[in-house]
Amino acid sequence: NIRTQNARAVLIDAYKALSQIREGIVVPLNPPSIPGLGTTGGTEMWIQSKGDATIAQFAAVVNDFVARAKQRPELTGVTNTFNADSQQLLVDVDRDKAETLGVPVEDVYSAMQTMFGSLYVSQFNRSSRLWQVILQAEPSYRLKPDDLEQIFVRSSNGSMVPLKSVVTSRYVTGPDLITRFNNFPAVKITANAAPGYASGQVISTLEELATQMPSEYGIAWSGEAFEAKQSGGTSGLVFVFGLIMVFLILAAQYEKWSLPFGVLMAVPFALFGALLAILLRGLNNDVYFQIGLTMLVALAAKNAILIFEFAVLNREAGKSVFDATMTAAEERLRPIVMTSLAFILGCVPLAIATGASANSRHSIGTGVIGGMLGATAIAVFFIPMFFYVLETMSEKSAKKKDKKAGDVPPSSGPGAAPSEPKV
Repeated sequence: NIRTQNARAVLIDAYKALSQIREGIVVPLNPPSIPGLGTTGGTEMWIQSKGDATIAQFAAVVNDFVARAKQRPELTGVTNTFNADSQQLLVDVDRDKAETLGVPVEDVYSAMQTMFGSLYVSQFNRSSRLWQVILQAEPSYRLKPDDLEQIFVRSSNGSMVPLKSVVTSRYVTGPDLITRFNNFPAVKITANAAPGYASGQVISTLEELATQMPSEYGIAWSGEAFEAKQSGGTSGLVFVFGLIMVFLILAAQYEKWSLPFGVLMAVPFALFGALLAILLRGLNNDVYFQIGLTMLVALAAKNAILIFEFAVLNREAGKSVFDATMTAAEERLRPIVMTSLAFILGCVPLAIATGASANSRHSIGTGVIGGMLGATAIAVFFIPMFFYVLETMSEKSAKKKDKKAGDVPPSSGPGAAPSEPKV
């Protein structure tokens, strides 16, 4: 069943099953929706330590932030991979005793690195391949802390000194991994939007929670959240430029500056229908809905153009402004309704989509359907009125210009013949 086997349901079931593992913590995560932008799906934020706080203080701030984030209804799946209490083996080197035995301290560290870690020595060619020489103890000899007793270090007089004579070991707690972001010690926080909330609200909520942290801590964004912050507010510019392009194209087509305004007056009705549709359905004003709004500029203008085009042709045929307007409205009502219904029915699958990317399709489909209903059911009654008002005003303005031109004396015009002298 697609409703029970979607990504969210699979993650929940996987989390329940993997939470039974006692040897470690397994957190199932979605991949990023855009490959390469981040390592996991959701909103990625980094908490940065910009002061001189210790790891314990940093961990306390991070844990407090995560606890407060989990209480917010806008967020879900708030996680971080920082663990400041992992078990570690700390080896202390007795420098005074090493000096007494003639063992250089650097040799002690070098021996532990070589046997318990690895050390690159050199490389050689064999069988047309390049091989690396790496020193390292066998796995069976570097599994337990007691294996330190099997290591010997050469002293300055050439004798072999057991490593256990100059080092002691003990278990402590500390972070298993310290990451840095923008050169600051940082911890990555991942959060997802709860049902009914958008990614923009997630970012706003995390920023609000960040204001409650101490002043020596800051936040930074990465992945899709960083791109969203960088490009925030550009959808409004796209919408405005869309209106400008439609206006310029119509002005060139009609060779008038007034009629394009009447065509664009149909756009607010489409916006009203789109906003009402997502409000009734409980959706958010996300980026996908804003893409649908940009598309509605052309769709709403289409209905107005159908009426304006025929009204202009009727005016050129000699009809009055009122008759040309009413005739165009009557003749183009059926094509407007038919084309609008065809487009609305074509968007229904988007509005009721299920499966992957269903939420984005809901936003686009619902917004376009609501906008087309508003542009068809409401704007179609106002578009003829817009044409009538604009054309009437244009004619009155033209008559005033003609009247002013007719009142100018012929002698004062350019190129007029000189008047004869009076006797």
